[in-house]
Amino acid sequence: MEKKIFMARVADQSERYEDMVDFLKDIVKESGDEDVSNDVRNLLSVGFKNLISAQRSAWKTVQAIEQNKKYAEYSSNCAEYKEKISNELEKNCQKVIDIVNEHCIPKAKEDDAKVFYLKMIGDYYRYTAETATGSKLEEVTENASKYYQQATDAAKDLKPYNSNKLGLALNFSVFWYELKNDSSKACEIAEQALNGARENIDEMENDEARDALSIIELLKENLDLWKEEEGAADDQVEDL
Repeated sequence: MEKKIFMARVADQSERYEDMVDFLKDIVKESGDEDVSNDVRNLLSVGFKNLISAQRSAWKTVQAIEQNKKYAEYSSNCAEYKEKISNELEKNCQKVIDIVNEHCIPKAKEDDAKVFYLKMIGDYYRYTAETATGSKLEEVTENASKYYQQATDAAKDLKPYNSNKLGLALNFSVFWYELKNDSSKACEIAEQALNGARENIDEMENDEARDALSIIELLKENLDLWKEEEGAADDQVEDL
């Protein structure tokens, strides 16, 4: 297994992310009944995210070109190209979801690990939804909501400043804002997470604080933006 972990790191450095994910799939399959280490979990996060980053970026670029009036005569060509990219994105997101569902979640014994994996599945359904339409959009949005809620339930006993719990609040709030178009619910989730972290900040150890504070800043930025859009710019979150 150590050799495959090493090769996953080599694939990461080489920007060969499909290979990286294949190495990681072998690692989680071969871990027996035990969950993988935090280091391997972090590799999973990096490998999976990079696997789809090119497609997410490409789809947004083509969409911007398609919407440019200068290129109106090529809109149908851009639409076809977007669909091709969207299909590739969906395929890779499903690959991630299948790996986590089949080989990671069944081995997760601790709440922290369960939150990490359930949030990850919610994330990849959300990424699929970014480019989906029609019934597929409805399906993946519902699945994202389901897994984010399961992660939220699993996180209830974690410390308010736990980085996985905060990261879940960040991404679940973005889900409500971007896919559900419900800024009030997004603000509610973000504000609850921030208030919990603020009340317990003195209990943080150095490593916890480093991981938590970067997520807290993102939550604050989003919350300020969303409240300003709602016309509530005066109701700002206090600095931590």
